[in-house]
Amino acid sequence: MKDRTTFVNNLSEALPYLQAFRGKTLVVKYGGAAMVEEAAREAFIQDIVLLRTVGIKPVVVHGGGPMITEMLKKVGKTTEFIQGLRVTDRETVDITEMVLAGVLNKGIVASINRAGGLAVGLSGKDGNLVEAVKHQPNKPGTKEGEILETLDIGYVGEVSRINPNVLISLDEAGFIPVVAPLGVGPDGETYNINADTVAGALAGALEAEKLLLMTDTPGIMKDPDDRSSLISQLTLDDVKRLTAEGVIVGGMIPKTQACALALEKGCRTCHIIDGRVPHSALLEIFSIEGIGTLIRGR
Repeated sequence: MKDRTTFVNNLSEALPYLQAFRGKTLVVKYGGAAMVEEAAREAFIQDIVLLRTVGIKPVVVHGGGPMITEMLKKVGKTTEFIQGLRVTDRETVDITEMVLAGVLNKGIVASINRAGGLAVGLSGKDGNLVEAVKHQPNKPGTKEGEILETLDIGYVGEVSRINPNVLISLDEAGFIPVVAPLGVGPDGETYNINADTVAGALAGALEAEKLLLMTDTPGIMKDPDDRSSLISQLTLDDVKRLTAEGVIVGGMIPKTQACALALEKGCRTCHIIDGRVPHSALLEIFSIEGIGTLIRGR
C-alpha cells in the first residue's frame, strides 16, 4: 500500500507539468552512458514513448563518438583529436555517416518502435534539415588574442541554417523524429557536427519548450568531485561568469554554448542532466526539484 500511495503522490505531483507541456516540443540530446548502459538505455526509450503518449512532442538528437572510434579501429584507422574535435578525412566521414545515420540511428528507432512508439530516423541531410559550413578552428598563440594559424580538421561542420519543416511535419503526424548529427554543405558534402550543437540549433529553430542535454555528470558543479556542489539553476550571465572563472571547462563548454544558442533563438529553458540515472528525463521534467542544472536566458 505504501508503494502504491507513493506512486499516486508522484503522479499527482507530475500533473501540472503534464498539463503545462502538453503539445509542446522537447528536444533531447541522447548520448554518453545513457546509450551504453542497459538500464539507462531502456529507461530512456520508455521515457520518450511516454512523453509522446501524454501529448508532448520529443525530438531526439543522438551522439555516438565512442562507437565511431570503435569502427575506425576495426578498419585500421587511428583517431586524432584537435581541440577536442575529431580530425575527419573523407574516409572517416563516410564511416561516421554509416555509424551515426545507419547502425545507431536505426537501432534507436527500432527500440522506440518496439516500446510502443512511432519513430522515424533521419540525419541533418534529410530535407536539408541541417545546413552546414566547414569548421576551421584557430590555433592560438602565446599572447592574448594572438592566432598563429587556421587549422584544417576535414569534414567537421558548423550549423549555418536549420530548415525544420521536416521535423514539424513528422511531429504533426505523430512521429518521434530521431536525428543523427550530420549536416549538408553548399556543394552537397557531408559534415560531422557536435551533437550538442545540433540539438541546441534545433531547439532554437523549433522554439522548443525545453532542451535536455544528457551527459555523464550530475550537471554543472562548482567542484567536479563533490556532488553536493551541483548548481541547480543558472542564467546565461552566470554561465559566462563561471566559464571565465574556470568552473565550466572541457566538455561542459560546448553544452553550455548549445544552451546559449537555443535560448537566444527562442527555446524557453535548457537542462543539463545525468543520463546515467534511469528516467532522468522524466525526473527533470515532471518533478518540483529536478535532478540537473537548469539554464535560463535571464
